[in-house]
Amino acid sequence: MQFLDQAKIYLKSGNGGNGCVSFRREKYVEFGGPDGGSGGKGGDIIFECCANLNTLIDFRYKQHFKAKKGTDGSGKNCNGAKGNDIIIKVPVGTQIISDNDKETILQDLTTPGEKIIFLKGGKGGFGNTHFKNSTEQAPRKSNPGLEGEEAWVWLRLKVLADIGIIGLPNAGKSSLLSALTNAKPKIGNYPYTTLSPQLGILKNDNHEIIISDIPGLIKDAHKGIGIGTRFLGHIERCVALMHIIDATTKNPVNAFKAVKKELREYGHGLINKKQIIIINKVDLINKNELNKIIQNIEKYSNMTVYSCSALEKIGLDSIINNLYNLVIENKKFNKDKEKKWLPENQ
Repeated sequence: MQFLDQAKIYLKSGNGGNGCVSFRREKYVEFGGPDGGSGGKGGDIIFECCANLNTLIDFRYKQHFKAKKGTDGSGKNCNGAKGNDIIIKVPVGTQIISDNDKETILQDLTTPGEKIIFLKGGKGGFGNTHFKNSTEQAPRKSNPGLEGEEAWVWLRLKVLADIGIIGLPNAGKSSLLSALTNAKPKIGNYPYTTLSPQLGILKNDNHEIIISDIPGLIKDAHKGIGIGTRFLGHIERCVALMHIIDATTKNPVNAFKAVKKELREYGHGLINKKQIIIINKVDLINKNELNKIIQNIEKYSNMTVYSCSALEKIGLDSIINNLYNLVIENKKFNKDKEKKWLPENQ
């Protein structure tokens, strides 16, 4: 399945049906009075958050969504039927963004099964029965239905993951995702093997962690070079980041600095997220070289540095334990922050 994380679509809720001007016609009844029904309400535009979707690819083939108009009212006090709603199904983590500035978030859909009415259908017009009163027994007026709402919007998908994997191209991020989880991403010994975010699940008996691997970051990714801003957007919701550094790269410290700079320049709090620094491909260098790399990066970052070989599955246990601790600690923190409801003293 192809991955698409943004799409522009046009939405139009249904117009309301028109009210009817009608009078009761019955044998031996000279003045039957008004019996014009009101128009039906127009259909709504509804978004539904679906757990079984993971891409916006369907919106590449259909960009226009129009709800049905409400039925016009008719005689014998028959009100028009409501227009059919349009239900648009989107993946969990989809944001609806204004087309005016392409920044304002109108809705953020993060809960599976969640439904929101985004555009309401127009109200139906009143039939002439509505206007009957003590001074006007036979009104000959009705209302047209109100027009529905319309809008161009952008859909942007930001995957919901606990841990995001970051690093320069060809650092072994996909290999590590495959080694830690059930994911089977495309793996190759060349840059840009990963072209879209990949998700995997790390499980034990009590906990489950969702890990996201984004394509490698390049210089000025925060400016959108190599569509880096779209990739970085996928890790905004992550609890922590796994920063992968290739042990065979010429200058591992500079590689660490380069990615850190992109996080800082992109903003949105990425630079403040907790990080686990991991030296990958340690099976390709000797122990003295590895110790020197770890020492230099720990000195610069003031953080503990882990080492592993995703290919040979060396050193994964300590990384897995650290990931579980981070996620469990975050969930406990969020739980403690929730205010408990207590009944007021009577």
